[in-house]
Amino acid sequence: MSLLVNTAKNQIKELINCAAKKAMAENILCEAELPDFNIEVPSDTKHGDYAVNAALVWAKAFRSAPRKIAETLMDKADLEGTYIDRFEIAGPGFINFFLSDKYYADILSDIDTKKEKYGESGYGENKKVLVEFVSANPTGPMHIGNARGGALGDCLAAVMEKSGYYVEREFYINDAGNQINKFGLSLSLRYQQLFDDSVEMPEDSYHGADIIAHAKAFSDIHGDKFISVSEEERRKALVEFALPKNIQGLHDDLLKYRIEYNTWFKESSLHASGEAMRIIELLKESGHTYIEEDALWFKGEDFGSDNFVLIRSNGVPTYIVPDIAYHYNKLVTRGFDKAIDILGADHHGYVPRLKGALTALGIDSTRLDVVLMQMVRLVKDGEIIKASKRSGKAITLVTLLEEVPIDAARFFFNLREPNSHFDFDLDLAIEESNKNPVYYVQYAHARICSIIRNLANDGITQRKCSAEELMKLNTPEERELTVHLAAYTDEIINAAKAYDPAKITHYVEDLATKFHKFYNSCRVKGEDEGLMQARLTLCTDTAIVIKNVLDLLKIDAPEMM
Repeated sequence: MSLLVNTAKNQIKELINCAAKKAMAENILCEAELPDFNIEVPSDTKHGDYAVNAALVWAKAFRSAPRKIAETLMDKADLEGTYIDRFEIAGPGFINFFLSDKYYADILSDIDTKKEKYGESGYGENKKVLVEFVSANPTGPMHIGNARGGALGDCLAAVMEKSGYYVEREFYINDAGNQINKFGLSLSLRYQQLFDDSVEMPEDSYHGADIIAHAKAFSDIHGDKFISVSEEERRKALVEFALPKNIQGLHDDLLKYRIEYNTWFKESSLHASGEAMRIIELLKESGHTYIEEDALWFKGEDFGSDNFVLIRSNGVPTYIVPDIAYHYNKLVTRGFDKAIDILGADHHGYVPRLKGALTALGIDSTRLDVVLMQMVRLVKDGEIIKASKRSGKAITLVTLLEEVPIDAARFFFNLREPNSHFDFDLDLAIEESNKNPVYYVQYAHARICSIIRNLANDGITQRKCSAEELMKLNTPEERELTVHLAAYTDEIINAAKAYDPAKITHYVEDLATKFHKFYNSCRVKGEDEGLMQARLTLCTDTAIVIKNVLDLLKIDAPEMM
């Protein structure tokens, strides 16, 4: 919470509590244990900056009518030394508080002082958080779901950093298991087809053009050398050739998308180190496993999920074993306080299984949070599309970024909460109008920069305002804009708590709207010098906050458009 917002709310709380104690001491109100009350922002600002329901909550304790209690509290209230200018009693006993001009002036001074640090807080208490996102299958290119997950995960990590958490970003490379076996089979068959066109591809193999390209590149180097070797040796050589190229491709594509990870964690490392099999032994020791038809099962029903296989009857671990080992590594071996996974909505049944296994291992499963992300549909000319015009294939992250600016992609993918379906309007994303939300926000920033340039061209430079000058900003539009600026820190914290960066895109859209409303109602140039400077400060403070939001989202804040 913003220090000033927190201060004002604490002052109101203290004022109410002190007034109640004073009234009880004077026997105006009976002695009573008083429950907590709410301090809320009214939906209509004409009713004040904050509304308090203390009189209603305390009616039973004081055995009196709420309105009479409110009148008593206000009679005993002392406003001296606070940001509170006045109060009113409304309805059945609500108390509405109106804050002073100095409160609004101090908000602007605070932004002006903190600049790029404005919005930061210590809410997270430096707790260690690992955000894992995208983790695309390395056997092929990233798809649209990965594009949404990338923007969501990266911005969520940034929001949490801003809220005072220590955050690391991680990509989990699924370089082991069935998908790699299928990758090796597909590469092997495509390689053999180069020398024998009678070789056929099974229906469930990978048929992408990238597989063909890898096989051709491999043959350009080795010729038919690997035709005569064993199938195992051929697949191994092809996977060792192609997989690093795919992983590097994922790295390069994500870097274009402005995403950098602290760690690229390989699933294969869990097998090589023995961590995966160690998890099996720990689960056996927990007493929550059993044998059925020569397979090892986990008793998920003991923890609210279904029972599931850990080791197949052929001795091969199922996919969930390395996943359990990976999360054990996050929370125990590396000691993160919280692990956050961004996963597709199709993982809904997987989460209880994973949490159940962690509980059996003695780990508090609330330390793992999973954000389930719904699918994305691409819309062009009002119609849903499933393929790229260029290639005729499903649109990948790369082809999307060829269609729309990166700024638009990152902003649009954070316009809706993760668990909601999202239609990505390709036409709107490239439209240079106020209908396009990212353009609208960027234009507000550019407009402020233009105002400052134009004033400078007229010989007017900005200076630091006194509190008295800033206290002149008291029109409804100026107050509304200032209040919204003050809410930024709370919005960051709320986004971190809800794992929902969409709260920040909505916040900055509203900020742009409130700025345009202010600018259309209040002249900056042509007023007395003190008021002009105060309004100029309001403009620049707005630009600071817009840029802070766009920097957090890794989106450009242009000075000219």
